[in-house]
Amino acid sequence: MLFETLGTFGHEQVVFCHNKDAGLKAIIAVHSTVLGPALGGLRMWPYENEQAALDDVLRLSRGMSYKNAVAGLNLGGGKAVIIGDPHQDKSEVLFRAFGRFVDSLCGRYITAEDVGIDVNDMEYILKETDFATGVHQVHGGSGDPSPFTAYGTMQGLLASLQAKFGDEDVGARSFAVQGLGHVGLEFVKLLREKGAKVFVTDIHQNRIDEAVDLGAEAVGTDEIYDVDADVYSPCALGGTVNEQTLPRLKAKIICGAANNQLASNAIGDEVEKRGILYAPDYAVNAGGVMNISLEIDGYNRERALRMMRTIYYNVGRIFEIARRDSIPTYMAADRMAEERIQKIGRLKLPMGRAQPKFLGRMRGQ
Repeated sequence: MLFETLGTFGHEQVVFCHNKDAGLKAIIAVHSTVLGPALGGLRMWPYENEQAALDDVLRLSRGMSYKNAVAGLNLGGGKAVIIGDPHQDKSEVLFRAFGRFVDSLCGRYITAEDVGIDVNDMEYILKETDFATGVHQVHGGSGDPSPFTAYGTMQGLLASLQAKFGDEDVGARSFAVQGLGHVGLEFVKLLREKGAKVFVTDIHQNRIDEAVDLGAEAVGTDEIYDVDADVYSPCALGGTVNEQTLPRLKAKIICGAANNQLASNAIGDEVEKRGILYAPDYAVNAGGVMNISLEIDGYNRERALRMMRTIYYNVGRIFEIARRDSIPTYMAADRMAEERIQKIGRLKLPMGRAQPKFLGRMRGQ
């Protein structure tokens, strides 16, 4: 059954990582290395069971392949998850044990931050492997990628507003933002700076308080779907656009930073039928991965911001493909990604290319 699942999604490799002494239960999924090493974040989450963790990492890693392809990066897609509560189960030994598993893959997978992980956790991982990004600037990294993901999401939003309303006036619109983690809160800041009306919700009251201090209006976690807003912006976990929530949405655009926002392709088809413009998540939220990808060859903030502005044009291109081929936007994004992977794959780049410059930077090489 497992190999059938991997065959369906097209994964190259899945590694189950267990270290009893460190309390580590993790899964690393390498979806594709056609374009280059599989880059994708590490997520720590108290999954209900191992199957739920596996389903999540398989879905997320495939999304990273498509995200990196659409973003124009010479990187494949991968992802990792640690089963555990990020508020209670973190330790140095846990992350160092995970780092050893990453190192054992010899560069096929490069890890980074995701939900439940911060730059301090990444520093522990770096003690055991050089195949990690999103570290402190003092170590040659770019630091927390969240502001860059939010900035990239704003570029995708501008393209969506232009496509739907014919203008990019964020301040004239209203937004329902679900999830106020690192990225969600940064996105709210950008929206408020442009004068937008913003409704927010989160499971953590302190995050809601921060958003309210910025001028946002708080609503209940379930009430966010009923808000009369122009844009629904999911910025938490995936699957929030589903059979139960979609009929309740009043938004004309779905554009946010969360991964896997659509519960299924069938939901994506229904979004299209309802006349809601969906900005494919992995094209919109690519700012973070664009930013940390530059650590491989030597980080430059200005170059990173220039690269992230291409998200506007990438999302616009997806909308063009959708109109041209009369297909939903989620399908147009997949088509754009698959075409690039296939074309670059045909080049059959020779093995033995020079290792990325960031390798060995922590060990003084």
